[in-house]
Amino acid sequence: MSAARPAEVLVKTDIAVIGAGQAGLSAAYHLRRLGFEPLRHFIVFDRAPEPGGAWQFRWPSLTLSAANGIHDLPGLGLAEAVDVGDGSIQAATAMKAYFAAYEERFDLRVLRPVNVEVVCDRGERLRVETNKGLFSVRGIINATGTWEAPYIPEIPGAGRFRGRQLHTRDYRTAEEFAGQHVIVVGAGISALQLLDEVSRVTRTTWVTRREPEFLDVPFSPELGRAAVTKVEERVRQGLPPASVVSVTGIPKSPAIEAMRARGVLTRQPMFTGITETGVRWDDGRTLDADVILWCTGFRSALDHLAPLQIRNSNGGITMTGRLATQVAKDPRIHLVGYGPSASTIGANRAGGAAARELTSYLGMAAPGP
Repeated sequence: MSAARPAEVLVKTDIAVIGAGQAGLSAAYHLRRLGFEPLRHFIVFDRAPEPGGAWQFRWPSLTLSAANGIHDLPGLGLAEAVDVGDGSIQAATAMKAYFAAYEERFDLRVLRPVNVEVVCDRGERLRVETNKGLFSVRGIINATGTWEAPYIPEIPGAGRFRGRQLHTRDYRTAEEFAGQHVIVVGAGISALQLLDEVSRVTRTTWVTRREPEFLDVPFSPELGRAAVTKVEERVRQGLPPASVVSVTGIPKSPAIEAMRARGVLTRQPMFTGITETGVRWDDGRTLDADVILWCTGFRSALDHLAPLQIRNSNGGITMTGRLATQVAKDPRIHLVGYGPSASTIGANRAGGAAARELTSYLGMAAPGP
């Protein structure tokens, strides 16, 4: 007769912060500032084996100076923690060192690698099931971002293609495509960065779903705030968040102008089918290619929250709170790194707002000295 399986220990605390990227670390920092202690009042889970958030998985050629949207975390600037030099350091290397220094400076005690598998409602509390045990909490600040949920549209014939298909998430270096014809799909910041790199070593074709809108002005804080406002309006209405480029257009930059001069930005509309050797359009045109590089973005990695049924029928989540981080259907849940807080600067502000609003909602009083 086999021995009975020992009962799993259920650890109780007040708040679970799920994810230790920019948004999660910001939330943990603000919880600390409010007087709450990690492991006692809140726990930070991170799926990655090391600090660095999604930055640690970015392609090696992405340098700090070329990376889009790096902002200082609250309380400790990047340049204070890491010698960035002239910016030629790999973004992955710099951000791994930065996040590690940040966690140590503020004693955030991140538990990793921990995969949060599912969150279930248990009345007054929430049950968090992980690969490292069970946890019971009163509230959640979810900061899982998007890196774990790459999006590739479903195109008829995709399984027939004899060439290679990969997503931005899988990209490492342009040199591996030398001598091949690469179709780059997408119009976001990453798509343009990879189109720039790959087009320098081999033949490329650029494909986008919509006609790209190029702006005659460079990116500015005002443009960024306007984009965040538009995305916030959508999520407050319960609509799925839109990408930043879709609400701002593509700002002018030296890299964009250089690509235009090289003839790289001759855009083709989205193809409607994939063949064994390439792609085809509804008008009968076909194009042979060796590689399809899907720079089609990511979706929010929220599958572990599915039992809470926070999504609307249209796939969106109705958000409320000062910075639209609070889930209207369940105020115990805050999403940072979702919608208007998907940008790194937005994530910093959202982390603070979520920490203050959730602890207030839960009636958590800061412990005395």
